[in-house]
Amino acid sequence: MRVYIPATVPMLRRLVADREIFPLGATAFAVTPALREAYASGDDDELAEVAMMEAARASLRLLAGERDDAGDAGEPAASEPSGPIYRRAVIAADVTGAKHRPDLDDAVVKLAGPVTYNQIASAHVDLADAEPQVAKAVEVIDAADLGDTDAEFVLGDAEDHQLAWYAAQELPFLLDLL
Repeated sequence: MRVYIPATVPMLRRLVADREIFPLGATAFAVTPALREAYASGDDDELAEVAMMEAARASLRLLAGERDDAGDAGEPAASEPSGPIYRRAVIAADVTGAKHRPDLDDAVVKLAGPVTYNQIASAHVDLADAEPQVAKAVEVIDAADLGDTDAEFVLGDAEDHQLAWYAAQELPFLLDLL
């Protein structure tokens, strides 16, 4: 099953260093039967895009958590030596044993274990021009989750940016450039 794992740049760095990743709460997103049922139309590619966008929104929540953790420790946000990198990241991987979590959402799955580097199909990361909008979205993600329409508009500005596609073998080079 192809899953979409929400991530951040520091998580991508750990993936490259450790050659595996185990997402927070073992949570990922995928084209599940419930997601198919929720959409009256749409082929597998369109539904995969929905699952990936859900993972990208979850990436914003991870960025907000890293910002909060860094603020508590007095360190640069997002654990980057040069300061925060506000870019959403999603890892696409092919796994077995993922279980649908209908209690959370139509596209949410729980992974059976860590995802190894050789299971990674691709990574999707914001380009530099998205950083200002992503940084603003990180500030309001909680308010948007609670239904604040102004916050939803801010999220929409960030989500208007397409994530760039990178093959798994390109990740070390991408991270060197950030």
